[in-house]
Amino acid sequence: MSPMIRRNLVMAFAATAIAPTVFAQRRDSGEYRILQARYGTTQRNVDVTRQLQDLARRDQSFLIGNGTFGVDPDQGRVKTLRIFARAPNGQTQVFEYREGEVLDGSRFRGWSGGRWGDSNYRGGWDGRGDRGDEGEYRIRQALYGTSRRHVDVTERLRELARSDRSFRLTNDLFGTDPDKGRVKTLHIYTRAPGGTSKTFEYREGSVVDGGQFVGWGRGDWGHDGRRGGWGR
Repeated sequence: MSPMIRRNLVMAFAATAIAPTVFAQRRDSGEYRILQARYGTTQRNVDVTRQLQDLARRDQSFLIGNGTFGVDPDQGRVKTLRIFARAPNGQTQVFEYREGEVLDGSRFRGWSGGRWGDSNYRGGWDGRGDRGDEGEYRIRQALYGTSRRHVDVTERLRELARSDRSFRLTNDLFGTDPDKGRVKTLHIYTRAPGGTSKTFEYREGSVVDGGQFVGWGRGDWGHDGRRGGWGR
């Protein structure tokens, strides 16, 4: 093999070896840094930042859909993925992708690394502050089950509230089935602004939206020691 051919082969191999690295750096050098991602509609939407991080580590682009995030927050309606990101000038930019569209992450900084997202960001669906924490009813206690068999799930509900504004009610969410073979209900006992009590009921399979509860996303409720039981 002549020296000229050998040199050309070495150069070609070197170019091939560094190409993936160069490509990875290029696709991760976008100008917007992701703060949070939400999927759904104005009425019902969930935080999917963690799911988006997992997807970004595997693929640069993918199709937006319920199967992508493993949730359908508002059945029968077309959903949208909203990505809230910080621009170089410090302003917040909102990117929207309708269900069925392809998302290309090349414009986002650090996309494939998935090392982004701000757990303290509370922009809400409209990006102007988490109105989900400005409801009028303050939660005192939450019970899940039936009138004859139920369990206190106040602590678990706080955990769910801190991660998502809304979610679909299932036994798996609470890690228990207090009355097997029967349809369960989540009872949320609250205090209304006038001091009166109000109970919200959600049947198994329905969507719980915390927008009407005070401090929902912060989870700073349910500490007043209510022990009223299933009924009034």
